Amino acid sequence: MKISGARNEPFSHIRRRALAEAAGQPTAAAAKADSAAFLGLTEAELTPAVRGAVDTLLTEIDELRGEVGRLKARLSEMEGLADRDALTPLLNRRAFLRELSRVRTFTQRYGSPASVVFFDLDGFKRVNDRFGHAAGDAALKAVAERLDANVRESDVVGRLGGDEFGVILVQADHATAELKAAALAHAIEAEPIHFGDWTAPVHVSFGVRQISPEVEPEALLAEADAAMFARKRARQFRP
Repeated sequence: MKISGARNEPFSHIRRRALAEAAGQPTAAAAKADSAAFLGLTEAELTPAVRGAVDTLLTEIDELRGEVGRLKARLSEMEGLADRDALTPLLNRRAFLRELSRVRTFTQRYGSPASVVFFDLDGFKRVNDRFGHAAGDAALKAVAERLDANVRESDVVGRLGGDEFGVILVQADHATAELKAAALAHAIEAEPIHFGDWTAPVHVSFGVRQISPEVEPEALLAEADAAMFARKRARQFRP
C-alpha cells in the first residue's frame, strides 16, 4: 500500500483539515474525504475493501475505548472500597496512615499545625461479652457516625481496628486538638448506644499528638495511643 507524505502530520490535524474541506460536500463525500485524509491516502487508493477494513477497525477502537472507560470506573470503585473500613463508613487503618503521611508532608512544607487524636472505647469487651458481637458492632457504628458528624470537611476520621479510632485535625496545635478531642468525646458519650431493647452508655478515652514532620506516621499514632493509655489509667486510678 502506498502511503503519502501526509502520514507524518498528526492525525488530529489531518482530520480537522479534511472535515473543514468537506464541510460543503454531501455527507457521503465528506465521510470519504475524511477517511482518506485520516489514513494519508488519496481517494483513489481508498478502495471499498480498505474503507471496510478501516470502518471495522474504528468500530473496534470505539468498543475498546468504552471497555477501558468501564474498567477505569470499576478500578476507581475498587480503590475506594479498599480504603474503607469493612464495618463503618470511615477510612481503614491503611488509608488513615496514608492521609496522616500526606498531612505531615503539608505541615513540613507550609508550617501549618495539625494533630492526630487516638480514641479507644472503654469497656468495649464487656459489651461484646454481655450482649454479643451484633451489639458491639452497633456501638462501633454509632461511635463512627458521631465522630464523622462532628469534624470539619478538612479533617480525617478512620477506624484503626477493633474499638480504636483516629482523627486528624488540620490547623490544630496540641492545645487546640486537646479541646476538640474533649468535645468529640463529649459528643460520643452524650447519647447511650441503642440496639434492639438494649441501651447502654458509651465512654471513650483519647490521646493527642501534634504532628511533627520528623516523626513517621506510625510513630505519631503510637505516641497518641500512649497518651490515650496514660489518660485511661489516670482515670481508672483517680479517687
